[in-house]
Amino acid sequence: MTDTISPARRALVVGATGIAGQSVSRQLVALGFTTYGLSRGGDSLTPGVTPVAANLLDPASLASAVEGLAPELVFITAWMKKDTEAENIEVNSATVRNILTALEPQKSVRHVALVTGLKHYLGPFDNYATGVMADTPFNEDEPRLTSPNFYYNQEDEVFKAAERAGFTWSVHRAHTVFGYAVGNAMNMVLTLSVYATLCRELGLPFTFPGSATQWNGITDVTDAELLAEQLIWASTDPAGENEAFNIANGDVFRWRWMWPRVAGLFGVEPVGFDEEPRPLDGRMAGMEEAWSQIAARHGLAEPDIHRLASWWHTDSDLGRNIEAFTNMNKSRDAGFMNYRTSFASFADKVARYREARIIP
Repeated sequence: MTDTISPARRALVVGATGIAGQSVSRQLVALGFTTYGLSRGGDSLTPGVTPVAANLLDPASLASAVEGLAPELVFITAWMKKDTEAENIEVNSATVRNILTALEPQKSVRHVALVTGLKHYLGPFDNYATGVMADTPFNEDEPRLTSPNFYYNQEDEVFKAAERAGFTWSVHRAHTVFGYAVGNAMNMVLTLSVYATLCRELGLPFTFPGSATQWNGITDVTDAELLAEQLIWASTDPAGENEAFNIANGDVFRWRWMWPRVAGLFGVEPVGFDEEPRPLDGRMAGMEEAWSQIAARHGLAEPDIHRLASWWHTDSDLGRNIEAFTNMNKSRDAGFMNYRTSFASFADKVARYREARIIP
């Protein structure tokens, strides 16, 4: 990563309240950037970030909200989930197009970094892992799948805007993100932490919810802070310009190895895969009152379980019947050598959630 970054430089983080957005915002502030964090509610969850309230689907209000910000770097970490891929394409391509169009008159943008994910290789929600897929580990030079995919449309919006405005770009394809983020529940670490806490407090077994493939197969994950490091590296180093990069921790593991270690962080009895998946979404239904009582007993910051745990999201990741892990060689060859150890990443986030009194 570039060592000499002027304090006068400006950055805009789109989706600043998300896991990736909060991580990159923290690092930009630490590096001395004047950092603006755009979100629909204008929430400021990261100290030192200037909040910007804007609706990415309202071009007029968006243009007004970003007027005068003049960012040199733009990090697009936001996306919206809709019921069909056609709707995902319409909405998520519009958000990218609208923010870049709104910034264009200021002629300040030098680099745009877009966060996507492994559905680039696996296919969209509508056609997930059913068509022709790349072999693992996934490589960035694999051709696009033939099925519609909002990631492709987002990329194309960045490419078109870059050609018009003359900025450079990078695309960052993350896997399941392990992160620390307040106010964002799309996080496997926090969801599993809430689940494990319920198991310990209620005397329940800590049962793996996913598929045999995920239990036995090889996988990898992405630490949110590592993702942020790669985003900033690609935005400040010429080797990162106009390239797409996978971003994962750099190690691989099997959940049958990881699960007992996660259980050990919470003092619960691990139970592995047995015959069929046991999704959290059904088993954790009705746990609202139990969590509220746990929060009161331990003096926790958030008694609403729905602001912490996203059962469906973790079920989706752990329930897949396909192998998914990535090749990090392109990023390494370009000079980004940072890495994380995945269990240490999980344990670090648990410790931070405990320190913040999110979990006991």
